[in-house]
Amino acid sequence: MDRNGNPAGHHPPAGAHTYRMPLPRLTLTPDGGHGPLDGAWWPRCDALELELPALAGALAAGLGTVVHVTVDTAAWPDVPHRVPAPGHLILVSLSAVDTEAHTILLDTGTGERRELLVVPPGEPADAARWLLTTAADPCNALSAPRMLAFADATWER
Repeated sequence: MDRNGNPAGHHPPAGAHTYRMPLPRLTLTPDGGHGPLDGAWWPRCDALELELPALAGALAAGLGTVVHVTVDTAAWPDVPHRVPAPGHLILVSLSAVDTEAHTILLDTGTGERRELLVVPPGEPADAARWLLTTAADPCNALSAPRMLAFADATWER
């Protein structure tokens, strides 16, 4: 495979363009989570179908193949129910449960499950860095909505 996920020796047709999302901005709690979250993810845009394959790919080595995700209805209202990723489809479910607001729940084919804070794409860099670090802290006891409320009160957009 080449760096674009094509079989070795495969060349796209002349004039064809390929694009891969950059590596995801992601932090994970060491050895799985001990608090309400297992880390945080800061997508670059609000198009889950563009962002999710890179996130799933980054998690595959340590977690396994992400086969299903559950996301907040308010944050991702127009998301497709299936997102193609290299070699498989990721099923997407929507949730309107307040405790799952601002999170993504990732399930793998091996039964592993992780819940990550989703840092809004437009979050100021200082606030986003604090959210990424705090969500991955094993001693963190704050929920995603509380962390975002604190960040909003501390850093201006």
